[in-house]
Amino acid sequence: MAVESKKNETSTEKNVNSEASKGEEFVKINGEGKGVEISKQHKEDQNAGKKGSSINGEKDLNLNTESTEEKDDEKKEDQDVVFVQDVGFTIKITAPGVEPFDIQVSSMEMVQEIHQLLMDREDTCHRTCFSLQLNATTLDNFAELKSIEGLKEGSIIKVVEEPYTMREARIHLRHVRDLLKSLDPSDAYNGLDCSSLSFLNVVTQGDILEKKKSRPESVDCTPSDSIIPGSTERPLVPLQPQSKEQKGPNCIKVITTSGWNPPPGYRKLHGDLIYLYAVTLEEKRLHITACTRGFYINQSTDEEFNPKPANPNHLSHSLIELLSQVSPSFKRNFTLLQRKRTQRHPFERVATPYQVYSWIAPMADHPIDAIRAEDAFSSKLGYEEHIPGQTRDWNEELQTTRELPRKNLPERLLRERAIFKVHSDFVAAAARGAQAVIDGNVMAINPGEESRMQMFIWNNIFFSLGFDVRDHYKELGGDAAAYVAPKNDLQGVKVYNTVDQEGLYTLGTVVIDYRGYRVTAQSIIPGILEREQEQSVVYGSIDFGKTVVTHPKYLELLGKAGQQLKVFQHSVLNDKDEEVELCSSVECKGIIGNDGRHYILDLLRTFPPDVNFLKIEGEDLSKEARALGFPVEHKHKLCCLRQELVDAFVESRYMLFIKYAAFHLQQVGLKKQKATSERSGSVEKETVKSDDTDIAGVQSTSEKGTEEQQQLNSDEAKKIVESITDSITHGEKPDEIVRKAAAAVGSLKDTEFDIRFNPDVLSPGVRHPDGLVALERLKKEKQLIKDAADFLITIQIPTFIRDCLDHSSAPLDGSTLIEAIHSRGINVRYLGKIVSMLSKVPQLEYVYVIGVSELIVRAAKHLFTTYMQGVEMMGLSAAIAHFLNCFLGSNPTPATLGADELQTKPSKRRNKRRGKQNPSSNNESTDWIHVTPKTLWAMLKTELSSYWDWELAADGVDAAVEKYMGQKVSLLRAFCQRTGIQILMREYSYEVKNRNTFFEEDIINVFPVVKHINPRASDAFHFYTTGQQKIQQGFLKEGYELISEALNLLNNVYGAMHPEIAQCLRMLARLNYIMGEHVEALGYQQKAVFMSERVNGIDHPYTITEYTHLALYCFANNQISTALKLLYRARYLTLIVIGENHPEVALLDSNIGLILHAVGEYDLSLRFLEKALALNKKYYGSRSLKVAVSYHLVARTQSCMGDFRSALQNEKETYTIYKIQLGEEHEKTKESSECLRHLTQQAVVLQKKMNELYQGRLGAGVPTTGLPLPPIQIQPPSMGSVLDMLNVINGILFVQISPQDIEAFREEMERRQMTEGSPPKLLEVKEEEASSTDNSSQVKSCS
Repeated sequence: MAVESKKNETSTEKNVNSEASKGEEFVKINGEGKGVEISKQHKEDQNAGKKGSSINGEKDLNLNTESTEEKDDEKKEDQDVVFVQDVGFTIKITAPGVEPFDIQVSSMEMVQEIHQLLMDREDTCHRTCFSLQLNATTLDNFAELKSIEGLKEGSIIKVVEEPYTMREARIHLRHVRDLLKSLDPSDAYNGLDCSSLSFLNVVTQGDILEKKKSRPESVDCTPSDSIIPGSTERPLVPLQPQSKEQKGPNCIKVITTSGWNPPPGYRKLHGDLIYLYAVTLEEKRLHITACTRGFYINQSTDEEFNPKPANPNHLSHSLIELLSQVSPSFKRNFTLLQRKRTQRHPFERVATPYQVYSWIAPMADHPIDAIRAEDAFSSKLGYEEHIPGQTRDWNEELQTTRELPRKNLPERLLRERAIFKVHSDFVAAAARGAQAVIDGNVMAINPGEESRMQMFIWNNIFFSLGFDVRDHYKELGGDAAAYVAPKNDLQGVKVYNTVDQEGLYTLGTVVIDYRGYRVTAQSIIPGILEREQEQSVVYGSIDFGKTVVTHPKYLELLGKAGQQLKVFQHSVLNDKDEEVELCSSVECKGIIGNDGRHYILDLLRTFPPDVNFLKIEGEDLSKEARALGFPVEHKHKLCCLRQELVDAFVESRYMLFIKYAAFHLQQVGLKKQKATSERSGSVEKETVKSDDTDIAGVQSTSEKGTEEQQQLNSDEAKKIVESITDSITHGEKPDEIVRKAAAAVGSLKDTEFDIRFNPDVLSPGVRHPDGLVALERLKKEKQLIKDAADFLITIQIPTFIRDCLDHSSAPLDGSTLIEAIHSRGINVRYLGKIVSMLSKVPQLEYVYVIGVSELIVRAAKHLFTTYMQGVEMMGLSAAIAHFLNCFLGSNPTPATLGADELQTKPSKRRNKRRGKQNPSSNNESTDWIHVTPKTLWAMLKTELSSYWDWELAADGVDAAVEKYMGQKVSLLRAFCQRTGIQILMREYSYEVKNRNTFFEEDIINVFPVVKHINPRASDAFHFYTTGQQKIQQGFLKEGYELISEALNLLNNVYGAMHPEIAQCLRMLARLNYIMGEHVEALGYQQKAVFMSERVNGIDHPYTITEYTHLALYCFANNQISTALKLLYRARYLTLIVIGENHPEVALLDSNIGLILHAVGEYDLSLRFLEKALALNKKYYGSRSLKVAVSYHLVARTQSCMGDFRSALQNEKETYTIYKIQLGEEHEKTKESSECLRHLTQQAVVLQKKMNELYQGRLGAGVPTTGLPLPPIQIQPPSMGSVLDMLNVINGILFVQISPQDIEAFREEMERRQMTEGSPPKLLEVKEEEASSTDNSSQVKSCS
């Protein structure tokens, strides 16, 4: 858990670690962002002997058991790993007033974590001020357990009450308040203290792991009407199902600091620290003194101060003990509350690393809470003042953690953990600061200037606004450029941080959008505030290239980083016409701080410019680009390509280079042998027709190559490189070959492959050296940048659309769509072009719908940003409601709300007077009233056309929703999430034409939208990917161990909560399931759902996937009604997020239909299965295997309902598809034909019975109407067969083999491998066409 090693603890790190003494923010003590419950939970896991699930991982991490066929680099990994000797043992705790108890600890934990555990345990939670003693010596809070002498299995640690200080007393008070409101969800709704929502246990009505298998649960299968296929209702209230006992019992009416505070001098000498006032449920009014020895009741009243102890005074070391003595109701309710608190799942309570905001919330009551009031009012920075040294020096903390050693695994874990911890604290502080700045609570450092130009410093963080001050960006697009620059800069910071070049430092950077303002928060370079910028910049340019300076140390550091980032070292001319050498764009500035560190900032042009969005005189684009309508003139000139694109482009050029070299080598070989070379692969022949093929030709042929070709190529490449070296030894001249290949791919060096970019090539105002060589080089550099932009539109976008066609990673909403295009290096500004292409592909209609909705929401966000800047504080909620009415309501003339209240004269005058201080105060504060739906949608059209070059063919929301098949609730959700608005949870009627849809009261809050970098856990990532490779080779067990290890390391770096941990837990659940461990699978998947709800959001697409997986494992564990509830929840969330038309809904409906079928609800089942069939036909084509399975499921259900005619019809379809796709001999085809035979038989039997009944036996004259159907023998399916079918549709096919067989099989394979040297192919975990549309961590194998 706590891998703080003693010897590395310099004073600064001590400061970083002393996070732990940040007593007030209890849940995040030791900042792991994890409450102790986690350690407790994991200790229970350990005790239950669950291997590898623990955060502390009882086992040492020595992986030397790896089989001999492991690669060398993994051996190196082993040696790294041996250092982490993490040993678990048990110690006994004795505390005053409770029975001694045992706890499980790990040698790597710190004493602090035992402290934390005790403050969370039900029977010791009321203590905060105590020390831990072993053999009468007090333990240091920051010592690791393994460094404590004499601490071993069975040692007794004593809890000793310590005297209070003022600080400790306040911490105790805060802790008591936190305990009293520990069940209250208001922090999660208000986006405070890293709490967030989780509804899994409400949906499943209790903890699924505690439901005993013994009693079969009664199955309640009816879904609510809105979930049944075809329903158009999209209710919002079920989004946050409220459980009955959400709030705990009330324990006390009032507890607050008293008006007699602070103690006068003569009482301080008696040890008085704070006076408190409390009113118990029995209406007793108590005045309490907190003194160094604890808490007692004094004789003061509301009118008279008398600090003497009352009789009896009930002196207690803890406030809770005192209140329990004087108030029986407090004692009873507090015990109940603590029991409930400790019964909740740890993952529901632990803090998340970054704040997750909810876009919708119920109306919360606002109870009186004087401690909250005092916190908000009196403390300058919330709880930061409890840290030694007062405010934190963020820059020092961020840079010191980066300087920690990283030679072996323990050091890297320690370093990454410290980096992550400081970073998540910095992000939280920056977000709070940005809100304070925009709300006008921070004094500017240049208060005399107009509000747009103001800058702020708060809590050692520098804040600036995203406006073009002093015409800095005039040439580049003014305010539009100033708005986008911080985000580009953040991308630059991100890649330089990833490269992690020793000696090169970036600033902590966070970009916050709040109430229409973009705020950049940065850590402060030591000494920069004392100097003018001109003096401090030793590298780069402060005026976009007029004056440029350089520095040898920077060239060296940036040169090393530039190798990885593909930045080319180049020269530019300064104002004196001297050549200056740079290895970054000119705007990138190097400043040496007073601490001697080399900082780089303003990284907004780290990547090459995107010529598709720049109109440049005298530069022409390729004909493909021109055909697509490029270049498009953008609002600003800061468009850059993404790092992912640069990497993909360089990779593809490298393959091209290798192919060229191979081709020429072959030519040489042919001349020598005059015989056909065996090794001439057809690939090279296709690619290169003749020596002098022009590059474009080759590029187009090679880059059309499929992915399999890419696979081929990497092996091929190795052979070719070897053959080049061979030819050197045989005395041939490969230089010529390499030179030709290099020239063909546009390499910047003649004699080797070198593709890098000069970011300044097309920058306005930057002058380049002239001279023949220099101009030739410049031409090459320009060509490369054009080629990269071409690569984006001719290769990456078509590849993205092709990848969508197999629906393997179907995006569910705008955010997942953007993730998918970003991962291929495509910028969002290409979304208009992508949507236009998608409109021509009917199977991708759902991606088209998501794309269009995303375009509309983003355009609306752009307008909302400027709209909000013209609203004064008093009108915020009215203005937001008005905007939503114009954007999503059907009323053509929405009434403006609350406008009269705002037009009072004095408030305007007052605003003019204080206009200088607050960036958000604005004199024309009522312009927003004049916006109407018509004008807003006209502006949307213009924005879509100018920014995305996409024409919106609708002039209002109703027309748009109808034409583009979107839904208003999805637009509302996306818009609120993008802009940080929180609305009231109620049912909105969008269709009413004569009154408003949204009212002032519906706008509950506005949150900041925060963009920041995400520090990674590199070793864990390595383990995870290696584990995935193992699984794909069929070595499930090794894969499982590696991924469990990855989980340990992730927990070590990130603490208990993180999106990557959720992914890892899902993978482990799936592996357990495949290996037949259904209960284990359920445990892991339950954690994955909790975690995804908490860190991604309750309606995030990943959370929907987790719910679907959990439903499958619940069914496998015989919890059938729970499985249905989970699937209904997943379907409901999907409907809110995207609606019914989506391949994911087909998968959900197949699952729901199958389970309903299993419990005999055939009518309902049929509705879901028919919907799934319709969707599968739509997206996969009528001849796909998925559709065959769907037909078969429908036929099964119809046969159970006795409708044999329809069943036969559908089963015939199944048979036809199997015959066409798989051939007559395939087992699937045979199974289907068997099924047909059986159905025909059943149909014949039924017909016979009916004929007998209704004609022969009854005589001719009797009417047959209204007679019952004859009884048919219908065998309900066994649960086992339903589970097999569920596995098929969810893409899990596995062979049932006992572990012994697997072992024997593996040994056999390894033996074979030794003899043949062939790659192992083992257990089939097939992903066939009938597989699920799962996320990346689906188990796939190369079987």
